[in-house]
Amino acid sequence: MRIVIALGGNALLHRGERPDADVQKANIDRVATAVASLARDHEIVITHGNGPQIGLLAVESSADPALSAPYPLDLLGAQTQGMIGSLLARTLHDVLPAQRIAALVTHTVVRADDPAFKRPTKFVGQVYSYSQAKTLARRLRWRIGQDTTGWRRVVASPTPERILEAGTIHDLLSLGTLVICAGGGGVPVVADPATGALSGTEAVIDKDLTAALLAEDLKADFLLILTDVPNVYTDFGTPRQRPVLDATPAELRRAGFAEGSMGPKAEAAARFVERTGGIAAIGALDAAYEIVHGRSGTLVRPEIPAA
Repeated sequence: MRIVIALGGNALLHRGERPDADVQKANIDRVATAVASLARDHEIVITHGNGPQIGLLAVESSADPALSAPYPLDLLGAQTQGMIGSLLARTLHDVLPAQRIAALVTHTVVRADDPAFKRPTKFVGQVYSYSQAKTLARRLRWRIGQDTTGWRRVVASPTPERILEAGTIHDLLSLGTLVICAGGGGVPVVADPATGALSGTEAVIDKDLTAALLAEDLKADFLLILTDVPNVYTDFGTPRQRPVLDATPAELRRAGFAEGSMGPKAEAAARFVERTGGIAAIGALDAAYEIVHGRSGTLVRPEIPAA
């Protein structure tokens, strides 16, 4: 079975942890264990988030006196792909020594006129108090927004239209390679309508939506979205909280999950199932094997046609 795994940004940095390299190296051991349990029997493609990492690099770049201007988000995203891809490849090599592994810097085409550029919604970087966020927003010309834990930077998150390296990823899979790609949703680029020339753009693409598009392009059987909760929940964080164990795309959408948290994951799972007839699931990293075998997580399945 061909499985595309979308790792949440918390796979390397949990909420509240210091963004030190040693912390990320330690956390990635859990990722390797989870992936290895599936890689021995299935074709695996791994995508990953980069919210904490790109936020850290953006702050450092903005404060660097040697630069005349901060690095744009597309180049910072490429840097995070290299760093996280290297950490994943090295750790997976240790637990799967006979497995071919490749980490690929990946570009995702978006539309220059995507409405998301006028309405930033994607949270990146660490959580701040309101006063800290307001100061940074004024000094760095950021836009800020409130998520469930505090105030964070928000940036444009355009819809992924096309993954440039999808053909290369397919070829690598045919050679038996475990591929790490599309980190942070891919490096966001726009194509000149006349020449096709590519240019980077100031955005961070949602990694789950890119994973769904990639899984569709690769004709994957299963899209596995891993996060820090065991299931999707309705009324999350309230006394009415209930786990969703099984749902169709329409049922997921009707639940109205928050745009800044579970919403993109639910939408990515729904799109993949609708467009391919495959299966998607959302659940906890440490339960990856159990999720694929139907013993954990939230399963998203196609609608059953009426008789």
